[in-house]
Amino acid sequence: MGKREAFDRILASLHEAARDPALWLPASALIDEALGTHGSTLVCGDGQSQEDLRIYFAWTCLRGERHPELERLYFETYYPLDERIPRLLRYPFNRLFHVTDLYTEDELKTSEAYNALRTHAHAGNALEVRLHWPNGSRILWQVDDPVDGDGWSSGQVDTIRRLLPHIRQTVRVQQALAGASALGASLAQLLDATGLGIVQLDGCGRIVAANDRARDLLRAGDGLFDEGGYLYARTRQDNAELQGLLTRAQRALGVEGAGGSTMVRRAPDLPPLLLHVNPVGRQETAWWVSPVAVLVLVVDPASQPRIDPAVTAAALGLTEMESRVAVLLAQGMSVRQIAAATGRKESTIRSHVKHAFAKHGLSRQAELVRLVLSLAGAPESRR
Repeated sequence: MGKREAFDRILASLHEAARDPALWLPASALIDEALGTHGSTLVCGDGQSQEDLRIYFAWTCLRGERHPELERLYFETYYPLDERIPRLLRYPFNRLFHVTDLYTEDELKTSEAYNALRTHAHAGNALEVRLHWPNGSRILWQVDDPVDGDGWSSGQVDTIRRLLPHIRQTVRVQQALAGASALGASLAQLLDATGLGIVQLDGCGRIVAANDRARDLLRAGDGLFDEGGYLYARTRQDNAELQGLLTRAQRALGVEGAGGSTMVRRAPDLPPLLLHVNPVGRQETAWWVSPVAVLVLVVDPASQPRIDPAVTAAALGLTEMESRVAVLLAQGMSVRQIAAATGRKESTIRSHVKHAFAKHGLSRQAELVRLVLSLAGAPESRR
């Protein structure tokens, strides 16, 4: 099997795992086989330190088999002792690090956590990377030692770097589906989902089906619309990004498509729509049905419980702009997305967030979001 074919098989497996986490096991096995490594660990969570860590999931897989006993052993016993974690949390996103670079020379000899990685998980010479995720969440991917014990080749490292955006997209789609209680659903079952919009496209980009939430959004035409059976974004810039994503997601000449995400702007008083594009395998549809080739998930932050910025400002003692930023954070937008939606610089948005932090003794966006969400049931102000 050639390298291109092997990589495409991995991508196809990741696309399936994005919709059903149980399929992460065969995907990780293909990655192990292609890289010639013992296994890997994928972790998604949030927190800025070891003390406030919250794990959404942690999967340690060795050659296609998950090892929950290793997950428990590490987080219950060694995680509080692991000297590398504070350093890893300060390192740049999307950059590969050797696990040995996260310990001092003395710690490589004395650290209980490093010794556990080396002896239990075959990860004494692992590569690690933090992948950026909105709203304070983090993805950590650890690729365990090469089986041959000869160290990392340039080819192995290059393949890992090529996989990083696809690993991140897999988790991104999983989390969107998890928020709608639709993980593991079939294509037909997804059309019954109520927590997000679902649009299914064929291999030519035509709309095959859409659920009620998506049809309402398309009918309103604010941000997204259907013209002639095809999906479009309202602004030229957003539409160029969307069409590029849809084109890359379609399988062509035997080459596997690639997923991606984008933001679609709407009216100034509404947060942008978040779109996740995921290719779909061909084996799921019958021959007499127009096959679904691309799945588009549409997340509408405005569909969440209404939080009045004026009430938030009055209750929390925030300025009008500080309150607006805090509410948009609570609706799921990132600092970058808020900056784009409000026409301000990211540094300006961060400054408003810091001012809100200072007024309430907070240090994390998640704490501010929880504070704002506690006001979700408060009555709207009369203007």
